[in-house]
Order: sequence, then C-alpha cells, then structure tokens
Amino acid sequence: MKDIIIAPVVTEKTAAMAQDGKTYTFKVAKSANKTQIAQAIESAFNVKVESVRTLNTKSKAKRVGRYTGKTKTYKKAIVTLRDGNSIEL
Repeated sequence: MKDIIIAPVVTEKTAAMAQDGKTYTFKVAKSANKTQIAQAIESAFNVKVESVRTLNTKSKAKRVGRYTGKTKTYKKAIVTLRDGNSIEL
C-alpha cells in the first residue's frame, strides 16, 4: 500500500482545489488503479474516500542552456474525501 502513493502534488492549481478541504492531488504509481489508490489513501491517512479521478501526465520539453530534455511522465490522482474528513499535508 505504501508504494502506491508517491508524493502529494502541490501547485497553485491543486492548492486552489484543496480550498474546499476535501480535494487533494497525489502522484501515484503508474500501475495503480482507482480502487487501490482509494484503499491506500484510506489506510495511510485514516479518512474515507468519496471518489478518485486519475490521469497520466505528458512529458514537457525543458532546456538547461543548450541542452534539451524532457520531464518524466507520471500518474496523478485527484482524490475527493467524504464530508467531515480532511488530510493535513
């Protein structure tokens, strides 16, 4: 279960989504499905999950000086908790 959740995603957009106190975004394992993600969140943070939405991010082109490369792709899960539950990140 611990290898499913990799890290929370903290950006301006995810912080705005988290203002309601029940929507959080996590970077998760590519092989994890929605059921596994929900079970991992519930056991790790002791909360009840209402829904899970997932998406696979695309890599972006980045440059450092004259060298070009691409960022890594990862799977992102947007988790909505039931009323009365919250996660302290």
